[in-house]
Amino acid sequence: MRKISILVLALLIAGISGWLTPVSGQEVQQTGQQQEQQQETIISPQQALSTLPPRASYNPGGRRDPFKDLIGPGKGGGKTTVAEGQLTIDNATLVGIVKTPKSFVAIVSGPQEFPYFLKIGDRLADGYVYSISASQVVFRKTHERGIPLMRPRDVVKEINPEER
Repeated sequence: MRKISILVLALLIAGISGWLTPVSGQEVQQTGQQQEQQQETIISPQQALSTLPPRASYNPGGRRDPFKDLIGPGKGGGKTTVAEGQLTIDNATLVGIVKTPKSFVAIVSGPQEFPYFLKIGDRLADGYVYSISASQVVFRKTHERGIPLMRPRDVVKEINPEER
């Protein structure tokens, strides 16, 4: 306890003597110079960005971009969109129709024999699914070779009765 009180007393004396010491003109000039040096070291955001290393870039050189999304934009819920050139109404082959508790789902095969499950409103490269019944799927064609049609055309694809 005695050591602590001596330490506190010594700190009080040192603090009071620091307040009572006169400040010379040289010390004021030194603090002013220190402030100027601190102000000189402040840089603008443009200068800070210019000192950063350049952003990473990728030169594919004929290879696939490893950062490109392989699944595509329709990975969440909602309407599926088939990219341009993959599945058109003309090259789609109707494989089957499945009845779900809410509606019908058409199973369509593309040019690479990959199955697509289409619902009403799903888009293809040149149109969309207009309606689905137990035996047929009606596609509404809105584009022909990438050019919009003046009047949309309906294309009906049916399942043979013996395949049902």
